[in-house]
Amino acid sequence: MIPVQAAFPVSGGGNSSNAVSSAGNGTNDLPGSDLSGTEVDDLTPEQLAAQWEEEKPPAAGALANVGSSLVVIGVGIGAVVLSIAMGLGTPSAPQPGLWPFMISCVMVALGLFQLIMGRHNRDAEKFTRMSAAPLTGLVTLAAMVALMPIAGFELPALVLCIIWMRFLGGETWRSTLLVSAVVVAAFYGIFVMALNTSIPHLF
Repeated sequence: MIPVQAAFPVSGGGNSSNAVSSAGNGTNDLPGSDLSGTEVDDLTPEQLAAQWEEEKPPAAGALANVGSSLVVIGVGIGAVVLSIAMGLGTPSAPQPGLWPFMISCVMVALGLFQLIMGRHNRDAEKFTRMSAAPLTGLVTLAAMVALMPIAGFELPALVLCIIWMRFLGGETWRSTLLVSAVVVAAFYGIFVMALNTSIPHLF
């Protein structure tokens, strides 16, 4: 049999128990464990919930809930007005504004519900710098829709994909340019070549 000291050599003046204990303490440096050496996978659902509760952003508060609800209601009312201006038609003969009108009504209803019931909601998060990302996405989407009748959909859609993927999504330039080109080409093939829709296009 191999002696224990041969299998686990220790320096002079030390003992094997110190070596074993120091080796056991190395689990603290392993991925997937916290500072106390506890594996994250070993946490119970209650412990995970408590950890998420400690790490989540601060609550938004009643004022932020009211402000966000008013923004949703305002956008919905504006969309209702634009939908009516486009023409509604009838369910059997719909005009371009029918579906946007229905979606806008749902948006207004949800905004009113949030305005009334949101006062008791404690799940909303406080606005941070990352909260500007959805606003940026909405503004760039509106800009693309406004530019489509002038420049077609190809170039505005390409710029929109680049902004969303690179600056909002943090993707690399290589994947951003590749995916954006594929998305625009796919939309062109489906809506222009295959379906022959009246979407504005340059080519």
